[in-house]
Formats: sequence, structure tokens, C-alpha cells
Amino acid sequence: MSSPTTTGRGAVGSGSPKPVPSDVPHSSVDAARPAGWRHHPLRHLLQHPAATYYLLLGSTLLLLTLGLVMVWSASSVESIKVFGSSGTLAGRQALFAALGVVAMLVASRVPVRWWRRLAWPALLGSAVLLVAVLIPGIGVVVAGQRNWIELFGPFRLQPSEFTKLALVIWIADILARKVGLLDRWNHLLIPVLPVCIGVLGLVLAEGDFGNTFLLALIMSGVLFVAGAPLRLFAGLIAAGLVAVAALSALAPYRVRRFQSWLDPAADPLHGGYQLTQGTYALGSGGWWGVGLGAGKEKWGALPEAHTDFIFPVIGEELGLIGTLAVLLLFAVLATATFRLSRQSHDLFVQLASAGVGCWILGQTVVNLGAVLGLLPITGVPLPLVSYGGSSLVPTLLAIGMLLSFARPGRRT
Repeated sequence: MSSPTTTGRGAVGSGSPKPVPSDVPHSSVDAARPAGWRHHPLRHLLQHPAATYYLLLGSTLLLLTLGLVMVWSASSVESIKVFGSSGTLAGRQALFAALGVVAMLVASRVPVRWWRRLAWPALLGSAVLLVAVLIPGIGVVVAGQRNWIELFGPFRLQPSEFTKLALVIWIADILARKVGLLDRWNHLLIPVLPVCIGVLGLVLAEGDFGNTFLLALIMSGVLFVAGAPLRLFAGLIAAGLVAVAALSALAPYRVRRFQSWLDPAADPLHGGYQLTQGTYALGSGGWWGVGLGAGKEKWGALPEAHTDFIFPVIGEELGLIGTLAVLLLFAVLATATFRLSRQSHDLFVQLASAGVGCWILGQTVVNLGAVLGLLPITGVPLPLVSYGGSSLVPTLLAIGMLLSFARPGRRT
């Protein structure tokens, strides 16, 4: 089911122009570039109908492969300590990756109309799981947060990770059904805003501040692309800051974490320990790193070396070149995602692609910002790279949805 032709920020009701189709020669965009760009081989490759599809697929598989290698390296010591084998955690991550890739390939063949039909079931299913987490005996407390459900054996499920995809699909479907009415506040915000506030409240009740922020970012990103006025975001930011201040006042550990972020050197053996060790790891790698598997920080010095703080291990073992390669791959993935959103003439595809882009890019920025000391540590993993199936599988499923949108000759 396709919506009327609307594209990009403020496209609904704002009269913004449509993007120039990729098969139109000498567009105004190319005219603003050097004359040689018109005949550059890279331009012709990027204009190929399947270019976005392969940019998404290629960057995803490269990040996933790098992640598997680095999880093997970063988790080997911890795996020996806990399980007596250096490859146990890496083997589990490989299993998660295999399941995720299968889910991605299946999702890449799902027509757009079926994604829209999944909107309400996905949202309701996520809400049920979020409520279940809060029920004693079902929800499991890990590191002070009740955001896990025991499955079987050593495996757990984190519903808030799957809620990200459910929220993307649901918001995109709701707003796409209201095309032509989105210049009215009541249609733009109802029922999106109250439902999202309810979901955010459930995740926040689990103590999961990082995913609460990411879900709010997803909602804001989709509303922005749908044409919401900037004054709305000013109000949302103000409300968010008030909520953060109130929650910090009610939980002393959040205040201590904020203080440690502002001055990690003041308490390098406690509150500032993880950030300090991460900085040491990044700084010790030099240009080319000390070599894959030869890093020292993972030998107990750096907490969460294979999960939230895997990026410093990459910096230590693969050096500045390795970290820049990771950033480049994420830049390619983000560019392809937002390119897909901009070029599509289907409003649902525009909004869903933008939502996934805000999710993956936002989570990357939050993780790297925490590792580099630019943001407080919130326990958010690096997408496609950090250990954890609850984060990896829904991310690959979301990318599979993008591949279904980008696939040449896709069915609607």
C-alpha cells in the first residue's frame, strides 16, 4: 500500500520539493558539484537502483564480522574465568549472529504491506513483555536493572531492545495513514505521543535509562521527518531535562555517575574507573594497535570489555586505523539508511527508514560518547559489534526491513 508522493522533512503539508530521481541526468545537485563528478564512476555506481541495498548489506555484514572477531578477542579472558573455555561467549555471539542474519534475510523479502500489518501486533506484544519484566518471578534484575526475562539455560531476553523496532513500525504506520492531515497537531501527536509516553514509562520503570532515551529519540526522529514543528521538540527537550533532573535526584547512584562523568580523575578507582581504563586502552593502541588478541585491558582491567566498552578494545588492538574503519562503516550504514528515507515516495518507508536510522545512529553516538567521555555511561551496546543477542537480533531484523524497502522491484 503506497501513500501519496511525500518526501523528506516537512514534506507533509509544507510544499517541499520532491528529490530528483536517480535516473535524471545532470540534476541540480550534480550541477553544484565539480564538472568531473558528472562522469565519475562512483556517481554511476551510487545512481544504480541497487546501490542503497548493497550499501546497507555490505556495511552491515562488515560491522557484524568485525564484531564477531572483536567479541572473540575481548571476551576470551572473561570466558575462561567463568566457563573455563576462551570461546564460550564468542560461540554464543556467533549463534546470535546466525539467527540474526537468517531473520534479516527473511525480513528482506517481506513486502511493505506486511510490515504495516505487523504494526499493532508488534506494539502490543512489546507492551506485554515490558509489563512482564516488572512482575516478580518473571523479570530478572541484572546490574541493578530489572529489564530481562529468563528464557532457558544461560539465555535471557531484553524486551526493550525489541520494542525499538516495534515502535518504529507502529509510529510510521500511524502517521502514514494520516497523510494530508499531519499539519494538524491533534493528528500528528494523537495517539503517537501518549502511547510513546506509556512505553517510555514502562522501560524507565525497569531502570533502563539508556533505552528510554533511545526510544524517545526514535519517536522524535520520526516526528521530525513527518514535519513536526521545531517548537514541539523544544518542549520535548525541556520536559526530558526536567525528567532527568527528577530521576537523578531520586536515585543517588545516577548523581554519582554524573559526577564521575564530569570528573573521572577525581575517583579513578571507583566511579571513574571504567572510563579511565577505556581511555588507557584507546590511547595505548597508537596508529596500528598492539595486535589482534594482544590487548591487556581485557585481562580484568576494563569492565564490560566485550559489551558496552568493546570500542576501546578495538582501539587498543587495531589502533586508530581500526577505530576509524568502524566509524566509516557506521557512516556508510547511516548514509544509506537516510538516503533510502529521502528517495522513497512511500511515506511509511520514509518514516520507518528514518526511525531505524535514528535508532542505530543514536545508539552508536551514545555508546561512543560514553566511551570517549563525552556523554555519561548508560550501558548502551555498540550496534552490530558488542556482545548480546537481545541487541543484535532486533538490529539485524530492522536492517532486513530496510533491505526489503531498498530491494529493486520490491513488492508493496
